[in-house]
Amino acid sequence: MKKFGKFRPKGHILSEALQRRLNVYALTAGAAGVSLLAMAQPSSAEIIYTATNRTLTKDATLYLDLNHDKTIDLVIENRFQEFCNIFGSCRTYASLVALPQGTNELVYNVFGAVAMKSGMGIGPRDAFKGGNGLMAEGINSGTHVSGTWVNVANRYLGLKFTINGQTHYGWVRMTVQTQGGDTITATVTGYAYECLPNTPITAGKTSGASVAESSNDATGTLGSLALGKR
Repeated sequence: MKKFGKFRPKGHILSEALQRRLNVYALTAGAAGVSLLAMAQPSSAEIIYTATNRTLTKDATLYLDLNHDKTIDLVIENRFQEFCNIFGSCRTYASLVALPQGTNELVYNVFGAVAMKSGMGIGPRDAFKGGNGLMAEGINSGTHVSGTWVNVANRYLGLKFTINGQTHYGWVRMTVQTQGGDTITATVTGYAYECLPNTPITAGKTSGASVAESSNDATGTLGSLALGKR
């Protein structure tokens, strides 16, 4: 009995209609695959956090580069001045001031730079202001001090700044103590920013979808926090 093998026609050509249907199917399946792949991509949101421990005593200045690109984003000054008249009577004036650089801005209200609590959001809905951000001030050696940063622990400066022309949000954690009216001490214990543009950040949060924690800032570089006399 004759055995017949499988019939495999050579040079078989699909009809135009069938070819078109197969092409449409292939394109549709490909588009669906791309959509699923895009949905599966992880979020690129990432908080970059830097731990530090720098104290500003009388008449000292801090230069802060949040994203370590050798551009100063924020300057914090602990100013101290003494005024004397011709009769020898003198008075002193101390003030803690945050100075966002360039077009950068701080979360601000009518009382000055806001001493934000942990868990508060920093983003497009906040009120921001550039220029001189007063934090605390005092006159003479009495007890007259004012400002939202008087004797607070682990509060946060909210900052809006630019990286390559795009808006980013960040925070600086600080503790501030006052003695009398003319002695202010401020300590910066960390700072962070959200690397995804136009994405809010939570005060005190040091990690997001993924996190890269930089090492404590090294001295002598613009990419770190610099402390010195004015």
